[in-house]
Amino acid sequence: MMETAGSRTAEPTFRAATAADVPALVELVESAYRGDDSRAGWTTEADLLDGQRTDPDGVLAVVTDESSILLVVERDSEIVACCQLEHRGTHAYFGMFAVRPSLQGSGLGKVIMAEAERVVRAEWGAREMHMTVIRQRDELIAWYERRGYRRTGRMSPFPYGDDRFGIPQRDDLEFELLVKELP
Repeated sequence: MMETAGSRTAEPTFRAATAADVPALVELVESAYRGDDSRAGWTTEADLLDGQRTDPDGVLAVVTDESSILLVVERDSEIVACCQLEHRGTHAYFGMFAVRPSLQGSGLGKVIMAEAERVVRAEWGAREMHMTVIRQRDELIAWYERRGYRRTGRMSPFPYGDDRFGIPQRDDLEFELLVKELP
């Protein structure tokens, strides 16, 4: 059992998201990355981006994409985290990772990462996991490096001008590709 705030809670359970989960998942992702609520955790992007992180259409597209799994993490039948896993041939892509801010720092993220890696190896035979992270997110990148991901130095541009991804608070944002070989 994992403990948070001095109380015992149930072990997390994992399942694929359904269309019925979309509103709760949008709320979860927004709370983990944007606005004042996100400041309760350490993964906030509120100092880099305003506006939305995702929307119902974007989440539904992931849920219904046959090459993706939106993994839902529940405790006591309540959604507390999620992550997107996308099959891309010999590797998988990891994205839309969100943990309820009040549970960040509890060790839940490590458990989710391990399960995500297990799923892509078992379901797709993936030999690597790829992800992109805003390169200015030093603390988050360091957390992924401690989980075995390596920086590649390969950058891709932030989608400036597309408010679906947020409203940038600076003009130098870009994504860096992180990669982990899966044994």
